[in-house]
Amino acid sequence: MSLPPGFLDELRSRSSLSQVVGRKVMWDQRKSNQGKGDMWAPCPFHQEKSASFHVDDRKGFYYCFGCHAKGDAISFVRETENVSFMEAVEILAREAGMPMPERDPQAQQKADARTQLAEVMELAVKWFRLQLRTGAGQAARDYLARRGLQGDALARWEIGFAPDTWQGLWDALKGKGVEDKLILDAGLAKPSQKGGKPYDTFRNRIIYPIRDAQGRAIAFGGRAMDPEDKAKYLNSPETALFDKGRSLYNVREARVAAGKGQPLLVAEGYMDVIALSEAGFGAAVAPLGTAITENQLAMLWRISDEPVIMLDGDAAGQRAALRLIDLALPLLEAGRSLRFAMMPEGQDPDDLLKSAGVGAVQSIIDAAQPTVQLLWQREIDGKVFDSPERKAALDKTLREKIALIRDPSIRSHYGQEIKDLRWQLFRNKSTSASGGGGGGARRPRQQGAWVKAVPGPSVGAKSSVLATAQDARATDHLREAVILAACICCPEVVEKFETGLENMPCADPDHARMRDLVLAHAHRGAGDLRDRISDALGPDAIENLLAQRHVAITPCIRKPGMADLTAMTIAEELAKLKAQRGLEEELHDALDDLTGEADEGVTWRLAEAARAHDRARRSGQEDQAEYVIADNGARLDREEVEKSRSFFDQIDFSKGGRKNS
Repeated sequence: MSLPPGFLDELRSRSSLSQVVGRKVMWDQRKSNQGKGDMWAPCPFHQEKSASFHVDDRKGFYYCFGCHAKGDAISFVRETENVSFMEAVEILAREAGMPMPERDPQAQQKADARTQLAEVMELAVKWFRLQLRTGAGQAARDYLARRGLQGDALARWEIGFAPDTWQGLWDALKGKGVEDKLILDAGLAKPSQKGGKPYDTFRNRIIYPIRDAQGRAIAFGGRAMDPEDKAKYLNSPETALFDKGRSLYNVREARVAAGKGQPLLVAEGYMDVIALSEAGFGAAVAPLGTAITENQLAMLWRISDEPVIMLDGDAAGQRAALRLIDLALPLLEAGRSLRFAMMPEGQDPDDLLKSAGVGAVQSIIDAAQPTVQLLWQREIDGKVFDSPERKAALDKTLREKIALIRDPSIRSHYGQEIKDLRWQLFRNKSTSASGGGGGGARRPRQQGAWVKAVPGPSVGAKSSVLATAQDARATDHLREAVILAACICCPEVVEKFETGLENMPCADPDHARMRDLVLAHAHRGAGDLRDRISDALGPDAIENLLAQRHVAITPCIRKPGMADLTAMTIAEELAKLKAQRGLEEELHDALDDLTGEADEGVTWRLAEAARAHDRARRSGQEDQAEYVIADNGARLDREEVEKSRSFFDQIDFSKGGRKNS
């Protein structure tokens, strides 16, 4: 329908936005200024406690600083009432006392046709309900009673029955003077392929009426009574009233219940919705036997910011949930997402209610997982990541999925969450494989038995590298403290050293826990990292770490914020730890080998390990200056040599003074 020029402007000027919005929100009186039309309230489009939803009554616009919802009175009615543009205009015009303009002939004709179809559908609802009470409907009534539906429940859900006849409904509607075209256009009958009288669409089926958000009967769902029927469930064909991909079963009642604070639950079938609603979960809908479409997802988000998808605990239900993730990712917005409540294997919500009661269903809802968790679970379930290539494949897949998210802020948060989950997965496996967060265990001999104690070192060996390494554990503890302190003071460099930190087997349990917290939360910033460590290890943990003398004198600790210096410190200390651990492993192996027949290989391995250890130990003591070798073999600082030459070039020795002086 086309509206005359100026009609919408006049409608907006006559409509008080604060009055329209005021039906859905509770104004914050301390923050609002009613005299100036400056009103504030918690946003009706997402769950919050603060008053971030602003209405400017004079300009006729609203805006939420939390979820960024914005618009005018018409868009507000559309979003909150789940109606079309013209329906929202009609609602506001009625409230403002403005007559709607005359419709153009074609639009009026279409509207009249839909009205006629809706009237025919109401006649069909009454006829199906009447058939359920006849003798032909006895088997259907028995089936429904076994499912817990009888009496008032049957009336509430307007459940009916289509008898096993070819033209039962057709003849009944024709007897009321309904035209053939209307019956066919409503999807209640199909033309005969043999030239005979049209036959009923639904035969020998329990009938569930499907109504739209305005309460009009737009379609039917039929459950076959014959177990041999090829189609267990059958929906009406698409008509001028019914678009399966844009409709939800029980949407009108669910919208009302969700508006009162109930969680919006999305089940698979009619009986699941009915069972949930009868058990007190009134905001339950179903997507009419098909995978949820983009339009249905938009409808769900107009009702609730975070619908809970309750899919059956069988393989088909899980596949449907996983497909929905890919559909939802590009559509996610701030405050709008999905949660997934997975039923026990082989059960649907109706089964669970009957076997375990309302409490079990509530527990499933409370434990519903966010979308990011199910995305992660989908990519790792049943897979083994025991090689760099498999880990890289996982990273590639997850990057591709996260790239589908259009909102940059949500995309960033998903990346951080996936990073946390990935770290937990691989860190746990690494810790398990190495025997925990401690310093590791000595490697066994080939037969699997630990080496027995060997005699102590001789007098000549006490000053050797073997003896020197025995006290290295104390030094390792000091190095670990410096590394952890540097990471805490400058968490932005941690990402460069994740692998080294993950492989740092701390002998001190507190160091191990602190390292894990650094890896898990460094990306959140220094303040949050310190809070997490304080919560886990106590308020004095960081202060005690930084107060240690060998930590306090470290340059990057005394001058926090110097990322380059901090990175150099961490890299140097990790290299020294790695060299020390390598030396210790060689020593353990050497002790094993020395109990047998000694050979030159043992001596060579020990010498190489000692040299590597010595290089790492001396790396921090050597400065970064460049040197030149003098004629006498002495090593001279290149910069100092150049300065000296420059100075001497300025001296005129023939006159005893400087040149050009």
